[in-house]
Amino acid sequence: MSATTHGAPGNRLAHETSPYLLQHADNPVDWYPWGTEALELARREDKPILLSIGYSACHWCHVMAHESFEDEATAATMNRLFVNVKVDREERPDLDKVYQVAHQILAQRGGGWPLTMFLTPGDLTPFFGGTYFPKEARYGMPAFVEILERVAGYYREHGEEVRRQNESLRNVFSDLVPPAADAGQALSATPIAESRRQLETQFDDDFGGFGAAPKFPHPSSLERLLRDWHGTASGTEPDLKALYMATLTLKRMGEGGLYDQLGGGFCRYSVDRYWMIPHFEKMLYDNGPLLALTAQAATATGDGFFRRIAVETAEWAIRDMQSPAGGFYSTLDADSEGHEGRFYVWDRKEVEALLSPREYAAFAMRFGLDREPNFEGAWHLHCFASIESVAEQQDMTPRAAAEVIDAARARLLAVRKRRVWPGRDEKILTAWNGLMVRGLAVAARALDRPDFAEAATRAVDFLRHHCLDGRQLHASFKDGRARFPAYLDDHAFLLEGLLALLEARWRTEDLDLACLLAATLVERFEDRERGGFWFTAEGADPPLYRPKGFADEATPSGNGVAAYALARLGWLLGEVRYLDSAERALRGGWASLARAPHAHSMMLTALEEHLSPPQIVILRGSAEDVARWARSLAPLYAPRRMILAVPDDAQGLPEAIASKAPRGTPVAYVCDGPQCSEPIADLPRLLRFLRDGVLAADG
Repeated sequence: MSATTHGAPGNRLAHETSPYLLQHADNPVDWYPWGTEALELARREDKPILLSIGYSACHWCHVMAHESFEDEATAATMNRLFVNVKVDREERPDLDKVYQVAHQILAQRGGGWPLTMFLTPGDLTPFFGGTYFPKEARYGMPAFVEILERVAGYYREHGEEVRRQNESLRNVFSDLVPPAADAGQALSATPIAESRRQLETQFDDDFGGFGAAPKFPHPSSLERLLRDWHGTASGTEPDLKALYMATLTLKRMGEGGLYDQLGGGFCRYSVDRYWMIPHFEKMLYDNGPLLALTAQAATATGDGFFRRIAVETAEWAIRDMQSPAGGFYSTLDADSEGHEGRFYVWDRKEVEALLSPREYAAFAMRFGLDREPNFEGAWHLHCFASIESVAEQQDMTPRAAAEVIDAARARLLAVRKRRVWPGRDEKILTAWNGLMVRGLAVAARALDRPDFAEAATRAVDFLRHHCLDGRQLHASFKDGRARFPAYLDDHAFLLEGLLALLEARWRTEDLDLACLLAATLVERFEDRERGGFWFTAEGADPPLYRPKGFADEATPSGNGVAAYALARLGWLLGEVRYLDSAERALRGGWASLARAPHAHSMMLTALEEHLSPPQIVILRGSAEDVARWARSLAPLYAPRRMILAVPDDAQGLPEAIASKAPRGTPVAYVCDGPQCSEPIADLPRLLRFLRDGVLAADG
């Protein structure tokens, strides 16, 4: 299932670890990885750089590779006119962020992958760019070779114009970081309310999600809506529309073709508004947050549907994406055998041959095989009929119908496993592992699945042993090599994952690692002048500018996650420097947050907990007793509460936790910000206190 391609030593990618770069190692293009050798050659020969950025699961990256990079004539033109540099955006998100922004400025539209940029060799500033270019003229675009000739000619003949344009672009970059909120300005909940309004305006009331096709999952926005509902649930006017928007979207996604109806896990996005036909790649960074979200929805609603989706997603990640050593791989490709989606789609006659007539009748009605094909003459599984409708039509009880359909699903999954698999990118990325660690930890607590916590623990131990060198965290691991100094997202996502895992089960060494990550964020990433966190550590600046963004993208905002996790750690440990750093991040991002609140869901969650600190419940006692108490509290959906079951034999505890001492029998300490309750030694009394906010007398 590995995506590794063993190329001839014709270009300089053959010794890289990235599966994406190795896919191009036998191209006739004289590719270089980003580095000193390529950049110095371009300067020495005064050749512009053709920078191509993509990733191994990217369908259009494959198309451009097959059309152009594997073509001898096209490669000859590239080699004659340019120094050609290939970058895996998953290994070098710092470069990708810079050049995606540059593309947006130059082209006045969003970018994507493959990203194709042409840089001047001296200062690495792009003077032209695009995304996918076809080999032959079509889609309203000229042929790629024609573009190559034009760009090279323009660079040679219009050097002064290129220089002036580059200077203007660099000036734009210098203005990208917004000013911080004034130190005297009070931070308010106004953006939270405005985001809630904006999300409702964009909501699709029929099929869930936001906007028209293509539709993306946006787990941060959905989690934000669950929190909006919960914040009003005990009042006289609970925000039921927020709950509806979150749960309808999750229901439609879980019933749709976006979700793998046989094997579990979510694809990248839907090409239609119905969540029916996805872009078939499966990304770890989508599935970690969606796992956490579906587990939270299961707790918030008690709906077994969400529990099933969460369990199947976790089991998919552990079965198909976790390495034997514990780290999680990055992606499953959209393509297999040269065609997108071939691994997932079905022929009707094949399904009929595999199932009994009773199974087929129920399965076909449920998943649309009794309708016209929905994907290139084949069937991609999408729930068209409810279990109740199937049961009625097939003269079964709903339970019997579900059992028949599940048996059919299992039989088809077993057959599908024997197909040619999509390529699997076996890079282990620290940031994305942090997202999956959090997802598994949240699901472990919410669904009482200690095996999920064990899988998350194995991932953390892998990162600790293979991606951490002293105090230096690395972003990527592959083929026995940890590479690239870790970015903001690596530190922030892993920190948040560790805090979630500490709630699922206590290990003091994980708290120690969390403290190391937090200290590194403050010392090496914080913008000390304007607040917030740079994407790269001090001294690791990419070309053109040092990125610092606050909005959510395909993953949650690194600044939002850092502010949220640092504040939680600060309240847990009584560390004012972490609380101050989190507040400075909110002030640093305030202008961006106020401009488009709905695009900043993770920052809004950090803001919410700044305005009203989280409640922290520390349980002390024997390991068995505190685990039992924690299980009793886990079914309560309380997103602003941390519950930490610290056994009485835990060693090396920081003072803020050690001072909450065990007392022979289990005891709970409940803290709201700096205010802590008296020790509570009775579980029903604790439950009443958490429900009512009033500490009743003993007995």
